[in-house]
Amino acid sequence: MRGLTDTVLMIRPKQFGPNEQTLQDNAFQNRAKDGEKSSIAETAIEEFDRMVEELKRHDIEVMVIEDKQDPYTPDAIFPNNWFSTHGTSIATYPMMAESRRAERREDLINLLVKQRGYKKRYGFEYHEEEDLFLEGTGSMVLDRDNKIAYACLSQRTSIKVLEKFSVLYGYHKVVFSAYDEEGGAIYHTNVLMTVGDAYIIICLDSIKSEEEKSEVVKTIQNSGKEIIELSYDQMNAFAGNMLQVKSKLGEKFLILSKTAYDSLDTGQIDKLSSYNKLIKADIPTIEKYGGGSVRCMIAEIF
Repeated sequence: MRGLTDTVLMIRPKQFGPNEQTLQDNAFQNRAKDGEKSSIAETAIEEFDRMVEELKRHDIEVMVIEDKQDPYTPDAIFPNNWFSTHGTSIATYPMMAESRRAERREDLINLLVKQRGYKKRYGFEYHEEEDLFLEGTGSMVLDRDNKIAYACLSQRTSIKVLEKFSVLYGYHKVVFSAYDEEGGAIYHTNVLMTVGDAYIIICLDSIKSEEEKSEVVKTIQNSGKEIIELSYDQMNAFAGNMLQVKSKLGEKFLILSKTAYDSLDTGQIDKLSSYNKLIKADIPTIEKYGGGSVRCMIAEIF
């Protein structure tokens, strides 16, 4: 279980809502009607707090960081896109939407360094000047046990920055293109696949190139993990956006949303339950207007 953490960080939102800049390429996100924004923000906080309490109830340590009122950061609830932790180091990432770049917080990095003792900080955000992006563990789905970085290329995921990450951290990169049913590029890898310690959940139908699909399947099989396939409908219900963690007692859990759970069939639920217990979070407002689900809300602390 080296690739599983028992500690996560989450940002409690202050001004959650649809981000006009990210709506351009996030097909999972919806616009709000006039006059809905305040109620959406309030409901998102309620959903967030319930999810945190559910994780704590299962002995998972949750570091809750309050969002700031200024600057305006409607997507602050998704911290996994701007930083990740790796043993003794922290990496920070270039973000495509200018409004999201303000989510990077030096006070939070300094807090983690002080509390967790990280020795190094690697910053990739200078690539924003070249319009090249890599949005953390949204762009990359990491198999930390086998040092494999899966990534579907998009406006938000540059192969150049991915290569730098892979060399720095010693990861083998598996790169492919993935598309939704309308032929649009899928914006983040973590909406189509989840890596567990013994399985990988993935929507293979979204990978149109047979050569790329074959490479992905072969890599997964060679890593010794079982493939659990998702349909397009299940991917659209955020069934690819899950995260496996462990409790302080070493018990394994898979965190997923109620939307995702309800989309799964009995066989898939039984299979996943044979590997770990399931923790369901009911976050429909966050999913609808943020275009992300539980995995996006969680930054793993290693």
